[in-house]
Amino acid sequence: MARIDAHQHYWDITQVFPVDRLPWFMGQLTYGWKEAGLTSLNRSYLPVELEPQLASKEISRTILINVIHSPGETEWLLKLAQNTESIAGVVGWVNLAQPAQLVQRDLESLSGASKLVGLRHLAQFETDEEWLLRPDVIAGLTILQQRGLPFDLLLTPEQLKVVPQLSEKLPDLDMVINHLAKPYIKDRKLKPWADDMRLAAQNPRVFCKLSGMITEADHKLWTPDDLTPYVETVLEAFGPNRVMYGSDWPVCTLAGSYDQVYEALLYNLRKVLGRLDEKTEQAIFHDSAAHFYRLN
Repeated sequence: MARIDAHQHYWDITQVFPVDRLPWFMGQLTYGWKEAGLTSLNRSYLPVELEPQLASKEISRTILINVIHSPGETEWLLKLAQNTESIAGVVGWVNLAQPAQLVQRDLESLSGASKLVGLRHLAQFETDEEWLLRPDVIAGLTILQQRGLPFDLLLTPEQLKVVPQLSEKLPDLDMVINHLAKPYIKDRKLKPWADDMRLAAQNPRVFCKLSGMITEADHKLWTPDDLTPYVETVLEAFGPNRVMYGSDWPVCTLAGSYDQVYEALLYNLRKVLGRLDEKTEQAIFHDSAAHFYRLN
């Protein structure tokens, strides 16, 4: 069975990308891992390291996701994808809050990149929980909607409530929630996250990535059972045809290996569903991502 990892990252810390529009993390003009105290991530992570791990799980393609708000990083990711067969698509960044004509200009500059499959803004780090609802941002997202370009939602649980409002304002925009909107797994907290997730799922154009869970759990003490209530909630809300597997490698290595992420999800799918039939497995590990990102 063909499999896709719908959420992973690469970076090269020797690269210097000007973040000339919106700062990302703590105002840094770099990846910011060292400044954030995430020293194990403060090195380069490239395909030569991940591809053997993908092969061990029979995963042939990935979706490569941006890490910082930089046109330079997006260009680097697209160049890497062009030279790396296993990268099926890139989710990059464009400043959606700038005037609409500049959003159009930046998207036009990327229009020749065959592997650009979506955009993402790290809304998680915006101090305004309703940043995505700002008129200038809605104008930018409207252009994505017109172009049929999907949008990745990196949210906190508190920001999840904006998704139904986005759905109302942008009914034809395909959106995918990253990392289940980062629920408080370590604290075993379900409410109000679960209710907000069910409301978000009412729009059939909203998908959800089963990714990033172990880094929201206790990094040293988590078990696969800690993830079960969250996997169950998402499956009930979205169904298997609107959820997709993502490793969040190498960020996941803060709490566990690629193998542990993959096996923990398999364990939970079997636990929640009773059995994992081939059709459901195909949907979660391939078809949902292929459909959402319009992969050939």
